[in-house]
Amino acid sequence: MVRCWKHSENCLEEAQCTDGCPAASPQSRFPHKAFWVSLTASLLLVVIALGLTGHLGLSQPHSQSLQIVRITAPDQTGVLINQSAVVDQQNDLVTLSVTSLGNQTSTVLFDIKHRLICYKPVNQDGCFLQKMEQSDYDNVHPLLHESTHKQGQFQLSWNETQRQTEFLGVLAASQVDVSMLEEPLQALCQDRSVHWTRRVKGPGKQRLVYFCIDICFPSNICVSVCFYYLPE
Repeated sequence: MVRCWKHSENCLEEAQCTDGCPAASPQSRFPHKAFWVSLTASLLLVVIALGLTGHLGLSQPHSQSLQIVRITAPDQTGVLINQSAVVDQQNDLVTLSVTSLGNQTSTVLFDIKHRLICYKPVNQDGCFLQKMEQSDYDNVHPLLHESTHKQGQFQLSWNETQRQTEFLGVLAASQVDVSMLEEPLQALCQDRSVHWTRRVKGPGKQRLVYFCIDICFPSNICVSVCFYYLPE
């Protein structure tokens, strides 16, 4: 004789079982199985939803921080010159694409975080680095200001635009290892030699200007940056 237990509403009653305890019916096990299957499916859906939310949360801010701003300004002869600036607020980067009259585009990268400017002229084999000064930051700051560059386009007028010329001397003996630069500069100047430059008063009578890049900013300032090699 086997002793087994059966449940009542208020207490456990002991009963005599002559034929053994009866096995649980399939109907009594089915709700438990359905419960666990439903719980597993719900947890799986929650994990997938959290994964998608995290992926979108990581990808959207970077894509939304990239904005293209177009700048139109007259040159010295009054002909309109088109420029475009890619503004990356998240990484404090402004990349200017300057198109010349020959439809050739040079690139100027303002790396505000590391206080560097990198020039990539279209008609040269190298890139040229310059340490950013306060005047450079003041010129590029309107492009980083959210309420300003939301307009998406600036057209500078001839009579309100201030023009100035800056000379940068190329330090030929100070070539930079590209692999030691930050990632944005590496991507810009890959397969090119990179040289440091410094601001100087002028090339002097005995030296010719090597090349110039004209840059215009939303603050109605256009700067002609001219390079030449300093004596060894």
